[in-house]
Amino acid sequence: MSGMTPRDANFLNAEHRPYPPPQSPYLMRQTWSQLLFAHWRVKADDLKKHLPAGVVLDLFDNDAWVGIVPFQMSDVSLRGVPALPWLSKFLELNVRTYVTCEDRPGVLFFSLDAANPIAVEVARVSYCLPYFHARMRLHAADGIVEYRSQRRDKRGADATLHVRYEPSGPILQASKGSLEHWLTERYCLYTAGRDKLLRGEIHHHQWPLQQASAEFLENTMLSGLDLTVLDENPLLHYAEILPTIEWPIGPI
Repeated sequence: MSGMTPRDANFLNAEHRPYPPPQSPYLMRQTWSQLLFAHWRVKADDLKKHLPAGVVLDLFDNDAWVGIVPFQMSDVSLRGVPALPWLSKFLELNVRTYVTCEDRPGVLFFSLDAANPIAVEVARVSYCLPYFHARMRLHAADGIVEYRSQRRDKRGADATLHVRYEPSGPILQASKGSLEHWLTERYCLYTAGRDKLLRGEIHHHQWPLQQASAEFLENTMLSGLDLTVLDENPLLHYAEILPTIEWPIGPI
């Protein structure tokens, strides 16, 4: 199922979603691959001070979570437009938490680092997202992914990630009500516009998750947030590939 693309007739199947995808035409497509979900349980009050007006911090069993998500983007293109090799494939690294607005659970990004300076500038302007240009490298061999990122953008604080990770179990789809499902099955993002809260809708099949192991050789991605991490060891999941589609971002 994870191999299906937006061109497949049943790609918009919504049985796994908490609410249907928009009926309007989507704006663009992306494919995410060799992705690591690394999640830490953190003190909720530390996160709340970073939230824009209009969203509420989402909790699982009264716990707040923050995630670091390195992956590779490919097939990044507007609807109906062929992907351009020099523009449509690059590395990205997100730092995120989980919020709700109008009972619609979503993701809030604290930072998004990308190795493509054009994509960074377009996303900052069109999506009002905190994108930063970074020097990034991915090397995969024998099932192990080595991922390096060093932020080069002076609009953000210094931030570095060097991690090796690999899947360590079979592909499983998280069951509803589980922590894994709560962390990953989210179909919109929130961001603060110039004078209002914005929401962008996303669609994809349910995540093909695998248990993962990881060795963090350097990680300063959370240092600027001043968070109290409650568990030293993160919750780790891997996903090999997932096609997605995105709609234009707009005010709520």
